[in-house]
Amino acid sequence: MSQSTVETRGPRLKRPAKPRRGRGEASAAGPASRATFGHSLRAEWIRLRTMRSTLYVVLVTLVAGAGLGTLSGSSAGDEYALMSAADKLTFDPLATSLKGVILAQLTLALLGGLAIASEYGSRTIVSTLTAVPRRGRVLVAKAVVVLAIALPTGLLTTLGGFLAGQAALESSGAPYLALGDAGAWRAVLGGGAYLALAGLLGLAAGTMIRSTTATVTTLFTTILLVPGLAPSLPGVLADRVTKYWPPSAGGRIVTGYHDPGLLNPWPGFTVMAGCVVILLTVALFTFRRRDA
Repeated sequence: MSQSTVETRGPRLKRPAKPRRGRGEASAAGPASRATFGHSLRAEWIRLRTMRSTLYVVLVTLVAGAGLGTLSGSSAGDEYALMSAADKLTFDPLATSLKGVILAQLTLALLGGLAIASEYGSRTIVSTLTAVPRRGRVLVAKAVVVLAIALPTGLLTTLGGFLAGQAALESSGAPYLALGDAGAWRAVLGGGAYLALAGLLGLAAGTMIRSTTATVTTLFTTILLVPGLAPSLPGVLADRVTKYWPPSAGGRIVTGYHDPGLLNPWPGFTVMAGCVVILLTVALFTFRRRDA
């Protein structure tokens, strides 16, 4: 055997074995790529549920529904006896008892706006998008969670306002309605759905604006200021804004008296719903295009 053969058959170095990764390590290798819609939904639910402002918004909304319904019903009931015959024909027990919707639409819109604007303010949106890079999934999860809170809150608000307001009207001797009367359930259920749309409107605004202060200002102007100032606008513009401005049109769902110059309840609700769909679509496009 030659010397070269002996040297070739010398001791071989063993390659170190590759460590095996357990299941836990494998799943931790790419959490962002494996995040599901269920994970996003759970995270958004925990985030919104644990926000201190969420509890305050829900409580204020419920109290406003019953409280303003009682005050409005009592005041309108006292004035009913002094009304002219023409005013009595246009008296609307439904709208009277559901005055709380005016404030509730703003509070729930603010909740929707804070669901995302607060993340931009605290910069936690960066970690959210790192964990779930699919921004469409994040926004849809936020919308579902906002709906899960706004819809039952809205329904309880309209139901509480209706019952309290009608009781106040009855005690004052003014015309009142029961839940079984025509239009009552439409106003209660439709009003709750309208308040849920207001929450989604706030989410769309917060997504596009990203600033908490600017979102609050925009929602206040859109929901309360513009409808309040609409009658003072010149001529045809006043009529168009009063009739077709989405919060004004959507609010017709809680009325019983039909004003010939305004939309009927369901067409008005459709205008509001269409506006929310358009704004959410624009918000999704903006959310995908902008840096966090």
